[in-house]
Amino acid sequence: MATAAATPSALAALASRNSPRKADHDQGASGTAITLSLIWGIRDPHRVKLSEQIGVTHGIAGTDMILRNLRHDQYADAIGKLKANYEAAGLKIAGIESHPVDADKIKLGLPGRDDQIANYKAALEALGKNGIDLVCYDFMAGIDWYRSNLHTSSRCDSSTMDFDIATAEALGPTQWGQISAEKMWSNMEYCLKAVMPAAEKAGVKMALHPDDPPIPNLRGISRIIINANAYRRVMKILPSPFNGVTFEMSVFHLMGENLPALARAWGRENKIFFAHCRNVRGTREHFAETFQDNGDIDFGEVFQALYDNGFHGPIRPDHDPIMDGETHVEPGYGVTGKIFAIGYIKGVLESRHIPYV
Repeated sequence: MATAAATPSALAALASRNSPRKADHDQGASGTAITLSLIWGIRDPHRVKLSEQIGVTHGIAGTDMILRNLRHDQYADAIGKLKANYEAAGLKIAGIESHPVDADKIKLGLPGRDDQIANYKAALEALGKNGIDLVCYDFMAGIDWYRSNLHTSSRCDSSTMDFDIATAEALGPTQWGQISAEKMWSNMEYCLKAVMPAAEKAGVKMALHPDDPPIPNLRGISRIIINANAYRRVMKILPSPFNGVTFEMSVFHLMGENLPALARAWGRENKIFFAHCRNVRGTREHFAETFQDNGDIDFGEVFQALYDNGFHGPIRPDHDPIMDGETHVEPGYGVTGKIFAIGYIKGVLESRHIPYV
Protein backbone atom coordinates (compact mmCIF):
# COMPACT_ATOMS: atom_id res chain seq x y z
CA MET A 1 0.00 0.00 0.00
CA ALA A 2 1.33 3.44 -0.90
CA THR A 3 2.20 5.86 1.87
CA ALA A 4 1.98 9.61 1.81
CA ALA A 5 5.25 11.43 1.26
CA ALA A 6 6.54 13.36 4.23
CA THR A 7 6.44 17.13 3.90
CA PRO A 8 9.74 19.07 3.97
CA SER A 9 8.82 20.52 7.36
CA ALA A 10 8.09 17.06 8.75
CA LEU A 11 11.41 15.77 7.44
CA ALA A 12 13.23 18.72 9.00
CA ALA A 13 11.55 18.04 12.33
CA LEU A 14 12.61 14.41 12.20
CA ALA A 15 16.18 15.33 11.27
CA SER A 16 16.53 17.77 14.15
CA ARG A 17 14.80 15.66 16.79
CA ASN A 18 16.85 14.59 19.76
CA SER A 19 16.95 11.02 21.03
CA PRO A 20 13.83 9.49 22.65
CA ARG A 21 15.32 9.70 26.13
CA LYS A 22 16.31 13.28 25.58
CA ALA A 23 13.00 14.29 24.03
CA ASP A 24 11.05 12.81 26.93
CA HIS A 25 13.18 14.15 29.80
CA ASP A 26 14.56 17.65 29.35
CA GLN A 27 15.61 18.02 32.98
CA GLY A 28 19.36 17.64 33.29
CA ALA A 29 21.87 19.49 35.49
CA SER A 30 20.01 18.93 38.78
CA GLY A 31 16.69 17.68 37.32
CA THR A 32 15.66 14.06 36.77
CA ALA A 33 17.98 13.34 33.83
CA ILE A 34 21.73 12.84 33.56
CA THR A 35 23.47 15.72 31.76
CA LEU A 36 25.94 14.89 28.99
CA SER A 37 28.77 17.40 28.81
CA LEU A 38 32.13 18.05 27.17
CA ILE A 39 35.15 20.06 28.26
CA TRP A 40 36.05 21.40 24.81
CA GLY A 41 35.22 25.01 25.61
CA ILE A 42 34.12 27.63 23.09
CA ARG A 43 37.35 28.92 21.55
CA ASP A 44 37.10 26.41 18.70
CA PRO A 45 33.87 26.94 16.69
CA HIS A 46 34.41 23.59 14.98
CA ARG A 47 34.23 21.72 18.29
CA VAL A 48 31.25 23.77 19.46
CA LYS A 49 29.40 22.87 16.28
CA LEU A 50 30.32 19.21 16.67
CA SER A 51 29.02 19.30 20.24
CA GLU A 52 25.65 20.49 19.00
CA GLN A 53 25.63 18.00 16.13
CA ILE A 54 26.12 15.05 18.49
CA GLY A 55 23.48 16.41 20.87
CA VAL A 56 25.66 17.77 23.68
CA THR A 57 24.44 21.14 24.90
CA HIS A 58 26.35 21.46 28.19
CA GLY A 59 29.99 22.36 28.69
CA ILE A 60 32.46 22.10 31.55
CA ALA A 61 34.36 25.38 31.73
CA GLY A 62 37.50 26.74 33.39
CA THR A 63 37.89 30.09 35.14
CA ASP A 64 41.47 30.09 36.47
CA MET A 65 43.01 31.83 33.47
CA ILE A 66 40.29 34.47 33.09
CA LEU A 67 40.39 35.42 36.78
CA ARG A 68 44.16 35.76 37.04
CA ASN A 69 45.29 39.35 37.54
CA LEU A 70 41.74 40.51 38.27
CA ARG A 71 40.54 42.11 41.49
CA HIS A 72 37.96 40.20 43.50
CA ASP A 73 35.29 42.76 42.64
CA GLN A 74 35.85 41.97 38.95
CA TYR A 75 35.32 38.21 39.28
CA ALA A 76 31.54 38.19 38.94
CA ASP A 77 31.54 40.24 35.74
CA ALA A 78 34.29 38.09 34.19
CA ILE A 79 32.41 34.88 34.96
CA GLY A 80 29.18 36.46 33.73
CA LYS A 81 30.83 37.21 30.39
CA LEU A 82 32.15 33.65 30.19
CA LYS A 83 28.68 32.29 30.84
CA ALA A 84 27.15 34.61 28.23
CA ASN A 85 29.75 33.53 25.65
CA TYR A 86 28.94 29.87 26.27
CA GLU A 87 25.23 30.53 25.93
CA ALA A 88 25.77 32.51 22.74
CA ALA A 89 27.56 29.45 21.37
CA GLY A 90 24.60 27.26 22.32
CA LEU A 91 26.11 25.68 25.44
CA LYS A 92 25.13 25.86 29.09
CA ILE A 93 27.87 25.69 31.72
CA ALA A 94 27.25 22.58 33.84
CA GLY A 95 30.25 23.16 36.09
CA ILE A 96 33.82 24.39 36.52
CA GLU A 97 36.92 22.18 36.36
CA SER A 98 39.41 22.23 37.98
CA HIS A 99 39.98 24.84 40.72
CA PRO A 100 38.34 28.17 39.86
CA VAL A 101 41.62 29.93 40.71
CA ASP A 102 45.23 28.85 41.19
CA ALA A 103 45.47 26.56 44.23
CA ASP A 104 49.01 25.14 44.05
CA LYS A 105 50.18 26.82 47.27
CA ILE A 106 47.05 25.63 49.07
CA LYS A 107 47.75 22.02 48.15
CA LEU A 108 51.48 22.23 48.91
CA GLY A 109 51.00 24.22 52.13
CA LEU A 110 53.34 26.99 50.99
CA PRO A 111 53.55 30.64 52.05
CA GLY A 112 50.93 32.59 50.13
CA ARG A 113 48.22 29.96 50.49
CA ASP A 114 46.01 32.36 52.45
CA ASP A 115 46.05 34.76 49.50
CA GLN A 116 45.01 31.90 47.22
CA ILE A 117 42.26 30.93 49.67
CA ALA A 118 40.97 34.51 49.61
CA ASN A 119 40.89 34.34 45.80
CA TYR A 120 39.12 30.97 45.99
CA LYS A 121 36.40 32.28 48.29
CA ALA A 122 35.84 35.31 46.07
CA ALA A 123 35.63 33.04 43.00
CA LEU A 124 33.04 30.81 44.67
CA GLU A 125 30.95 33.86 45.52
CA ALA A 126 31.17 35.02 41.90
CA LEU A 127 30.20 31.59 40.58
CA GLY A 128 27.18 31.49 42.85
CA LYS A 129 26.08 34.93 41.72
CA ASN A 130 26.13 33.66 38.15
CA GLY A 131 24.16 30.50 38.89
CA ILE A 132 27.08 28.10 38.37
CA ASP A 133 26.77 25.58 41.19
CA LEU A 134 29.50 22.97 40.65
CA VAL A 135 33.29 22.92 41.00
CA CYS A 136 35.31 19.78 40.28
CA TYR A 137 38.56 20.16 42.23
CA ASP A 138 41.46 17.92 43.23
CA PHE A 139 44.12 17.79 45.92
CA MET A 140 47.05 16.46 43.92
CA ALA A 141 49.98 18.55 45.12
CA GLY A 142 52.85 19.46 42.81
CA ILE A 143 51.89 16.92 40.16
CA ASP A 144 48.39 16.72 38.72
CA TRP A 145 47.15 13.59 36.93
CA TYR A 146 50.23 11.75 35.70
CA ARG A 147 51.08 9.24 32.98
CA SER A 148 54.41 7.59 32.18
CA ASN A 149 53.68 7.52 28.46
CA LEU A 150 51.41 9.98 26.66
CA HIS A 151 51.45 8.07 23.37
CA THR A 152 51.14 4.31 23.46
CA SER A 153 49.52 2.18 20.79
CA SER A 154 45.94 1.12 21.41
CA ARG A 155 43.31 -0.53 19.20
CA CYS A 156 44.30 -0.49 15.53
CA ASP A 157 47.13 2.01 16.14
CA SER A 158 45.06 4.61 17.95
CA SER A 159 47.06 6.50 20.57
CA THR A 160 46.35 6.35 24.28
CA MET A 161 48.22 6.82 27.57
CA ASP A 162 49.62 4.46 30.17
CA PHE A 163 51.19 4.49 33.62
CA ASP A 164 54.00 2.38 35.06
CA ILE A 165 55.05 3.00 38.65
CA ALA A 166 58.63 1.83 38.14
CA THR A 167 59.09 4.34 35.30
CA ALA A 168 57.76 7.13 37.50
CA GLU A 169 59.92 6.19 40.48
CA ALA A 170 63.04 6.13 38.31
CA LEU A 171 62.66 9.88 37.77
CA GLY A 172 63.25 10.58 41.46
CA PRO A 173 61.70 13.30 43.63
CA THR A 174 60.32 16.56 42.27
CA GLN A 175 61.56 20.04 43.24
CA TRP A 176 59.26 19.89 46.29
CA GLY A 177 61.09 16.93 47.77
CA GLN A 178 59.34 14.62 50.21
CA ILE A 179 55.84 15.55 51.41
CA SER A 180 54.28 13.21 53.95
CA ALA A 181 50.71 11.99 54.05
CA GLU A 182 50.32 13.74 57.42
CA LYS A 183 51.33 17.05 55.84
CA MET A 184 48.93 16.55 52.94
CA TRP A 185 46.04 15.77 55.28
CA SER A 186 46.89 18.88 57.29
CA ASN A 187 46.83 20.95 54.10
CA MET A 188 43.52 19.39 53.07
CA GLU A 189 41.91 20.13 56.45
CA TYR A 190 43.16 23.74 56.35
CA CYS A 191 41.68 24.16 52.88
CA LEU A 192 38.32 22.57 53.66
CA LYS A 193 37.76 24.59 56.82
CA ALA A 194 38.53 27.82 54.95
CA VAL A 195 36.81 27.16 51.63
CA MET A 196 33.79 24.95 52.32
CA PRO A 197 31.81 27.56 54.31
CA ALA A 198 32.22 29.94 51.36
CA ALA A 199 30.98 27.22 49.00
CA GLU A 200 27.92 26.67 51.20
CA LYS A 201 27.15 30.37 51.30
CA ALA A 202 27.51 30.63 47.51
CA GLY A 203 25.49 27.46 46.87
CA VAL A 204 28.36 25.81 44.99
CA LYS A 205 28.88 22.05 45.28
CA MET A 206 32.53 21.00 45.71
CA ALA A 207 33.15 17.68 43.92
CA LEU A 208 36.52 16.21 44.90
CA HIS A 209 38.37 14.35 42.12
CA PRO A 210 40.51 11.39 43.23
CA ASP A 211 44.28 11.34 42.94
CA ASP A 212 45.20 9.93 39.54
CA PRO A 213 46.82 7.44 39.61
CA PRO A 214 45.62 6.43 43.10
CA ILE A 215 49.02 5.42 44.49
CA PRO A 216 50.27 6.37 47.99
CA ASN A 217 53.30 8.31 46.79
CA LEU A 218 54.29 9.84 43.46
CA ARG A 219 57.89 11.02 43.11
CA GLY A 220 58.17 11.89 46.78
CA ILE A 221 54.77 13.54 47.18
CA SER A 222 52.13 11.66 49.14
CA ARG A 223 48.79 11.12 47.44
CA ILE A 224 45.96 10.92 49.97
CA ILE A 225 42.71 10.73 47.95
CA ILE A 226 43.40 7.16 46.88
CA ASN A 227 40.46 5.12 48.22
CA ALA A 228 36.87 5.43 49.37
CA ASN A 229 37.92 5.73 53.00
CA ALA A 230 39.85 8.89 52.16
CA TYR A 231 36.62 10.42 50.85
CA ARG A 232 34.83 9.40 54.02
CA ARG A 233 37.55 11.16 56.00
CA VAL A 234 37.19 14.31 53.89
CA MET A 235 33.44 14.32 54.48
CA LYS A 236 33.95 13.97 58.24
CA ILE A 237 36.47 16.82 58.40
CA LEU A 238 33.74 19.23 57.41
CA PRO A 239 30.30 17.64 57.03
CA SER A 240 28.28 19.57 54.48
CA PRO A 241 25.75 18.90 51.73
CA PHE A 242 28.17 20.78 49.46
CA ASN A 243 31.13 18.48 50.25
CA GLY A 244 31.03 15.61 47.74
CA VAL A 245 32.54 13.50 44.99
CA THR A 246 33.62 13.57 41.39
CA PHE A 247 32.99 9.92 40.53
CA GLU A 248 35.93 9.27 38.20
CA MET A 249 35.04 5.72 37.24
CA SER A 250 38.45 4.56 36.06
CA VAL A 251 40.32 5.84 39.12
CA PHE A 252 37.88 4.28 41.58
CA HIS A 253 38.22 1.04 39.61
CA LEU A 254 42.02 1.23 39.90
CA MET A 255 41.62 1.74 43.64
CA GLY A 256 40.01 -1.71 43.72
CA GLU A 257 36.66 -0.31 44.83
CA ASN A 258 33.33 -1.88 43.89
CA LEU A 259 31.94 0.80 41.57
CA PRO A 260 28.22 -0.13 41.65
CA ALA A 261 28.26 -0.56 45.44
CA LEU A 262 30.01 2.78 45.90
CA ALA A 263 27.62 4.47 43.47
CA ARG A 264 24.65 3.10 45.40
CA ALA A 265 25.98 4.13 48.81
CA TRP A 266 27.11 7.64 47.91
CA GLY A 267 24.17 8.16 45.59
CA ARG A 268 21.73 7.54 48.44
CA GLU A 269 23.72 10.06 50.52
CA ASN A 270 23.55 12.67 47.70
CA LYS A 271 27.34 12.86 47.67
CA ILE A 272 28.04 12.28 43.96
CA PHE A 273 27.91 15.63 42.15
CA PHE A 274 29.76 14.85 38.89
CA ALA A 275 31.02 11.79 36.99
CA HIS A 276 33.91 11.17 34.60
CA CYS A 277 33.47 8.25 32.22
CA ARG A 278 36.85 6.79 31.34
CA ASN A 279 37.85 3.14 30.94
CA VAL A 280 41.13 1.36 31.68
CA ARG A 281 42.84 -1.99 31.83
CA GLY A 282 45.32 -3.00 34.50
CA THR A 283 46.17 -2.10 38.08
CA ARG A 284 46.97 1.17 39.78
CA GLU A 285 50.69 0.38 39.46
CA HIS A 286 50.51 -0.42 35.74
CA PHE A 287 47.54 0.44 33.55
CA ALA A 288 46.56 1.72 30.12
CA GLU A 289 43.62 3.87 29.18
CA THR A 290 41.22 2.42 26.61
CA PHE A 291 38.17 3.19 24.56
CA GLN A 292 34.99 3.08 26.64
CA ASP A 293 33.97 -0.22 25.06
CA ASN A 294 37.10 -2.31 25.67
CA GLY A 295 38.26 -1.67 29.23
CA ASP A 296 37.63 -3.44 32.50
CA ILE A 297 34.60 -1.39 33.61
CA ASP A 298 30.97 -2.30 32.88
CA PHE A 299 29.52 1.14 32.15
CA GLY A 300 25.91 -0.07 32.11
CA GLU A 301 26.07 -1.50 35.60
CA VAL A 302 27.69 1.67 36.97
CA PHE A 303 25.31 4.07 35.20
CA GLN A 304 22.34 2.08 36.47
CA ALA A 305 23.61 2.20 40.05
CA LEU A 306 24.25 5.94 39.79
CA TYR A 307 20.86 6.78 38.31
CA ASP A 308 18.78 4.45 40.48
CA ASN A 309 20.29 5.98 43.60
CA GLY A 310 19.68 9.62 42.83
CA PHE A 311 22.53 10.84 40.64
CA HIS A 312 21.10 13.16 37.99
CA GLY A 313 24.09 15.44 37.51
CA PRO A 314 26.58 16.07 34.71
CA ILE A 315 28.81 13.37 33.26
CA ARG A 316 31.54 13.70 30.68
CA PRO A 317 33.95 11.42 28.87
CA ASP A 318 37.42 12.01 30.23
CA HIS A 319 40.60 10.90 28.46
CA ASP A 320 39.92 9.21 25.12
CA PRO A 321 42.26 7.70 22.53
CA ILE A 322 43.47 9.85 19.64
CA MET A 323 42.24 8.33 16.40
CA ASP A 324 43.41 8.18 12.79
CA GLY A 325 43.83 11.52 11.03
CA GLU A 326 44.26 13.67 14.14
CA THR A 327 47.58 15.47 14.60
CA HIS A 328 48.90 18.01 17.12
CA VAL A 329 46.22 16.98 19.62
CA GLU A 330 46.55 17.15 23.40
CA PRO A 331 46.73 13.54 24.65
CA GLY A 332 43.32 12.35 25.79
CA TYR A 333 41.46 15.26 24.22
CA GLY A 334 41.08 14.54 20.54
CA VAL A 335 37.82 15.19 18.72
CA THR A 336 37.04 11.81 17.18
CA GLY A 337 37.59 9.91 20.43
CA LYS A 338 35.18 12.22 22.24
CA ILE A 339 32.53 11.72 19.54
CA PHE A 340 32.92 7.96 19.89
CA ALA A 341 32.69 8.28 23.67
CA ILE A 342 29.49 10.32 23.62
CA GLY A 343 27.90 7.86 21.19
CA TYR A 344 28.88 4.93 23.37
CA ILE A 345 27.65 6.60 26.56
CA LYS A 346 24.35 7.49 24.88
CA GLY A 347 23.95 3.91 23.70
CA VAL A 348 24.50 2.52 27.19
CA LEU A 349 22.06 5.02 28.71
CA GLU A 350 19.46 4.26 26.01
CA SER A 351 19.81 0.51 26.54
CA ARG A 352 19.09 1.01 30.24
CA HIS A 353 16.26 3.51 29.65
CA ILE A 354 18.15 6.10 31.68
CA PRO A 355 17.03 9.62 30.69
CA TYR A 356 19.65 12.17 29.71
CA VAL A 357 19.99 15.58 28.12
